[in-house]
Amino acid sequence: MFYVGLDLGQRQDHSAIAIVERPERVVRPFDWISWRERSRRDAEGLVVRHLERIRLGTPYTDVVRRVVEVLRHPKLPGPRRLVVDATGVGMPVVDMLRAARPECSVMPMLITGGAGERYDGRVWHVAKVDLLAGLQSLLEKGELGIARGMRETATLVRELTDVRVRYRGSGRVRLGADGAGEHDDLVIAVALACWAGGKATVGEKVVALKDTLL
Repeated sequence: MFYVGLDLGQRQDHSAIAIVERPERVVRPFDWISWRERSRRDAEGLVVRHLERIRLGTPYTDVVRRVVEVLRHPKLPGPRRLVVDATGVGMPVVDMLRAARPECSVMPMLITGGAGERYDGRVWHVAKVDLLAGLQSLLEKGELGIARGMRETATLVRELTDVRVRYRGSGRVRLGADGAGEHDDLVIAVALACWAGGKATVGEKVVALKDTLL
């Protein structure tokens, strides 16, 4: 299963695309009751397979076109799920994406203050502090890998270094080593994709890849 996170940029921020895969491995334990070998698929951790920052000033129509192009890429087989940051101008872009028929489910998310998450029947509302804390937890547990050969890997690592997740009474997240609010577009895109990966359902078919996708 592939999970695609789309962080929509504003005037001073890039739009960013991240693709995360949940690979599976086949294990064959021996069933001592039936005296035969059985096969099962165990899900492994998540792996970042593609990172992309879209140049500043790109019209949202072109952003939508690029996202659909990525989703239809032949190296992205099987089920896919797209999560879009619908905060601010995001909902009209979500409507544009759905109209473009990307052949996958589209999940809009409003990134909020405070804490917790809820679904109102149309849009997910997820606190930024929880979204980033989930990503941080995956990294600390070694459950998120990064594929080789991606052009934006260094940018992602730099953004991850700048992000500080601090729980406060207001639920705010401090970004940047000095609190200045550095760019976090790739971090948010990856966090969106990983959040969707955490919502995976049993039985989703996954095609495991060894390296970067696109």
